[in-house]
Amino acid sequence: MSARTVLAEFPAGHPRGSRPAEEFAAEQRRNGVAAEVVLDLPNDTFLVVVEGAA
Repeated sequence: MSARTVLAEFPAGHPRGSRPAEEFAAEQRRNGVAAEVVLDLPNDTFLVVVEGAA
C-alpha cells in the first residue's frame, strides 16, 4: 500500500453524511489535487486523502 496524506477530517456522524468531505475533495480536485474520500471506521471519520504525498 502506498503512503497517503490526510488533507482533512470530517465526522462520519455529520447530519449531511459524507457530503462535506465529498465537497472538500471536489474542491481539491478542481485545484489539481487528486483527493479522494475514505472512511476511517475505527475513528468514525471521513478522511480526504491524496496518494503518495509526504
